[in-house]
Amino acid sequence: MNKLRAKRHRLPIIMHLLVWLVLIILPQIIISRYSGNNNFIAWGFYVNAFIIGVIFYINYFWLVPKFYMNNKKALFFLLAVVVVICFYFVLDYSNEIFHSPDRGRRVAEEIEREAREPRFRRPPFKLMQIYGYTLLSVVIVGFSIGLRAIEQYTASEKRQKELEKEKLNSELAFLKNQVSPHFFFNTLNNIYSMVAINTDDAQASILKLSKLMRYLLYESEHGETILSAEVEFMRNYIDLMQLRVSQKVDIQIDLPDNQNDLKIPPLLFIPFIENAFKHGISYRDKSFIKVEMKTEAEKVFFMCENSVAKEKVEKRDENHSGIGLENVKKRLNLLFAGKYDLNIESTPEIFSVKLEIDTAK
Repeated sequence: MNKLRAKRHRLPIIMHLLVWLVLIILPQIIISRYSGNNNFIAWGFYVNAFIIGVIFYINYFWLVPKFYMNNKKALFFLLAVVVVICFYFVLDYSNEIFHSPDRGRRVAEEIEREAREPRFRRPPFKLMQIYGYTLLSVVIVGFSIGLRAIEQYTASEKRQKELEKEKLNSELAFLKNQVSPHFFFNTLNNIYSMVAINTDDAQASILKLSKLMRYLLYESEHGETILSAEVEFMRNYIDLMQLRVSQKVDIQIDLPDNQNDLKIPPLLFIPFIENAFKHGISYRDKSFIKVEMKTEAEKVFFMCENSVAKEKVEKRDENHSGIGLENVKKRLNLLFAGKYDLNIESTPEIFSVKLEIDTAK
């Protein structure tokens, strides 16, 4: 992460250096190619470019961030005008030093000749120089404002994304912490009920529960896990729940044995299975639970269907029965926005969940 940030910080510096390298090399290439004079160095051009560069960086590093970006635009434009005027005199003095007398004489003769033409009278050379310098300065100042604004917008957008990512991680941690106690509360109740009935089954259940806890403590803390680990977790949970289920309940489980180990969030499917055992088991009527999962390329297809126990519908607590399902919906919206399809159908006899997830990044 630190290396990535260092690269991002170095990128603007490298871009500035490349621009200046082009400005230094390009004039000499043009001079040597078209004039044939390899010994001539355009000192006047370089001095002018240096002065324009100083104006740009004064605005870029000082005036724009300190005044323009802090809503002191009037003061910014006043100082920018002062800087431009001051450096005009520096530029004018440097032109007198680095431009040869012959060139100055030729420019003066050209201006005088053009002035004698009756058809068109050009403005004085000094006025043209001021006009060109002013136009160039406006472009430079505007460019410094635009570049700084783009960089600030990019940095602000990056900070916003980091804040959204932190918020996402916080919300996911909160949702997961809601799922885990809810899940263990029900599981411990099941084990407590079996202790007095069958000690061996209770011991086996405790062993399976320890595996579930190990998964939650070590595997799921990274924010994502592999599908095979999640499937093993689901199998252990289903085996644990089946120990106290009557033989009248038809339980059909079809989970993949060979997964391509897709990366998925932990505890994503277990709330649906937990809900099926909680509300689908009837002690008076025939009931069933059906769980299926398939994978195709980077997609996961999950289906959980169960009968609706009438006695549990009558006693159902609307304030607590849907905690797990609501959490998994929120997690899907946070993690797979636009990349999942959740279809929940509920009738007086059957409750069905079909979930399709595209795990591709």
